[in-house]
Amino acid sequence: MTAPAPHRRPEGLTHQGLVYGSDEEFLAATVPFCREGLARGEAVLAVTTGTNIGLLRRALDDVSGQVEYADAQDWYQRPGATLGAYHRWVDRRTAGGAHRRVRVIGEPVWHGRDALETAEWTRYESAVNVAFADCAAWIICPYDTRVLPPALVADAHRTHPELATDGAALVSDHYADPADADSVWSRPLAPVRAEGEDAVLSFGADLTDVRTFVADTATALGLAPQKTPTLVFAVNEVATNAVQHGGGAGRLVLRRCGPRLVADVVSTRPSHAAWYLGYLPPDPRQPRGHGMWAVRHLCDLLEVHTDDGATTVRLHVGLD
Repeated sequence: MTAPAPHRRPEGLTHQGLVYGSDEEFLAATVPFCREGLARGEAVLAVTTGTNIGLLRRALDDVSGQVEYADAQDWYQRPGATLGAYHRWVDRRTAGGAHRRVRVIGEPVWHGRDALETAEWTRYESAVNVAFADCAAWIICPYDTRVLPPALVADAHRTHPELATDGAALVSDHYADPADADSVWSRPLAPVRAEGEDAVLSFGADLTDVRTFVADTATALGLAPQKTPTLVFAVNEVATNAVQHGGGAGRLVLRRCGPRLVADVVSTRPSHAAWYLGYLPPDPRQPRGHGMWAVRHLCDLLEVHTDDGATTVRLHVGLD
């Protein structure tokens, strides 16, 4: 068997979905993928379940020690942080020409996610296509039909330009480009059910009141004390964007929604932002433009939606 080779091998990203229904199908695609990468001098990382790590170690045998392994439960905790971890790994492995290209087996965790988390992790899979577009990386994302609902498996066809199958790669007829103006991923904000009344603040260029408001209100709504400074920083960064790019003013809404504190930062004047704002790593040489990247890392979930000339950035943070 050979790895599911892409139709072309560009210098940039190759992103494939692997739909499998048995251990044999998983190994038939991933073992040659790893072996061929190692033979080419490429760095190989396998982020998957503990069971699949064990299968890979045994099947790879003599070269298993050259592959890096990580348990998906530890790796896939927050979409922004996960994407950042992959970027750091790619940067380390390609720095100074150590490896011309890298290969990744990245199996997302779907078990235990609620509807909102599932939707945002699905959009994460789509965002990979723009966030790593210029990276010399070949990524295969496995989807196990034995444990996943059909809807999630169907989404794999929409989030991956190619599908790995039988030692070859097929173009996905259902792929939805995340950068399209009318992308299916540019959906409205998910409904939230607030416990109690919303706390609302209008703000201008001076964000002192924003920081104080967030600190006081978050505590009153039950956010763990150690998480409050992180939320203050995140909201301040988004509010700064609203002031700089949204006409100099905005509105902040805080509410408790079940196990999360939800914060909406709304630009009250015409503006526009892509739904994947904050997923693209900033150029380290630029003095500005790092804020939303950091916010993605810090929040459990983040939604971005533009409607009627206003942009809302919604931050979700677990209370505990």
